[in-house]
Amino acid sequence: MASSSGGQEKTEKATPKKLQDARKKGQVPKSADFNAALCLLAGVIYFYISRDTLAQQVQEMLNHYFHNYIVAPPSVNRLMDIFIGTIAGVFGLLAPLFIVLVVIALGANVAQFGFLFAPEAIKPKMSKLNPIEGLKKKFSTRTLFELLKALLKVFVMGVVVFCVAKVKYGQMLKLFYGPPVYLFHKVLEALLAVLLWGGIAYLAIGIIDLIYQRYAFQKEMRMTKQEVKDEYKQTEGDPQVKAWLRRRQREMLMNLVQQEVPNATVVVTNPTHYAVALRYEAEKGDTAPKVVAKGADFMARKIKEIAEENNVPVQENKEVARFLYHNVEIGQEIPPQLYQAVAEILAAVYRLNRS
Repeated sequence: MASSSGGQEKTEKATPKKLQDARKKGQVPKSADFNAALCLLAGVIYFYISRDTLAQQVQEMLNHYFHNYIVAPPSVNRLMDIFIGTIAGVFGLLAPLFIVLVVIALGANVAQFGFLFAPEAIKPKMSKLNPIEGLKKKFSTRTLFELLKALLKVFVMGVVVFCVAKVKYGQMLKLFYGPPVYLFHKVLEALLAVLLWGGIAYLAIGIIDLIYQRYAFQKEMRMTKQEVKDEYKQTEGDPQVKAWLRRRQREMLMNLVQQEVPNATVVVTNPTHYAVALRYEAEKGDTAPKVVAKGADFMARKIKEIAEENNVPVQENKEVARFLYHNVEIGQEIPPQLYQAVAEILAAVYRLNRS
């Protein structure tokens, strides 16, 4: 198992961030044999479906050349016409096949790893020129698998050709006694049989290769526990720093509560989960009550304790306390839709103070 610096083994699964970074570099699990097998089968199926049409087109093209070019006296212009006509004829025959193969190749890639554009994958890397790294790759498990896979492909294709030749042996002997068209059809039939069964066997090898490539990729992307911790610190922040920030925020909030609550006009509670301290001093020019402190759970209890110690009235109103805690920040005035409800709370406080 691979190990990193410091002797730690890579036992942890790759994080989504590492997989995303690798994808940006073009590092994804893919099998070239799987793509090639699908393209081979697509080509065989295309030739099988259109074999009669292709045979007729080839025959017409050959007849055209024999009647119009070979019999006539040769010349530079005629040779050029033959060359251009041959290229155009071959292109016309094979263009549909090329389109099919391109579509199948793109579809196979998308099926394996989705749409991917990774410019970094084509950038030159000095590490590729490192002879030490090259030797490591030559003696890796992946290289051994590739060697076994290559031997398996040769063996399988040899077996396929032998089996098809054995079945078609009797028909091949009759080819020399038939017309050229019969010879063409039988040779094409035998060739398609070899390619079809070879393609099916190749596809099985491609599926095995795809499974292995995904396994090898996941193994290669594994991380040490320290790498996972370091990545978490980079993406989420150092846990110690975050704890210090939370602790500092609590201290600042506590100082604010201790400073503002004693001077508050009223504390509105949930009664247990939320507590919001309001201050309203019309003689000082306040146009509306203002939130001077708020807190939930532990901080709510501290606000109520400080309010009781300083004889600040505490009024229970669940809806108002909850709304103020979630929607009004410290230092802001209450919204107009709460004027009526807060006015009733303040009126109750004033009546309590007069009594």
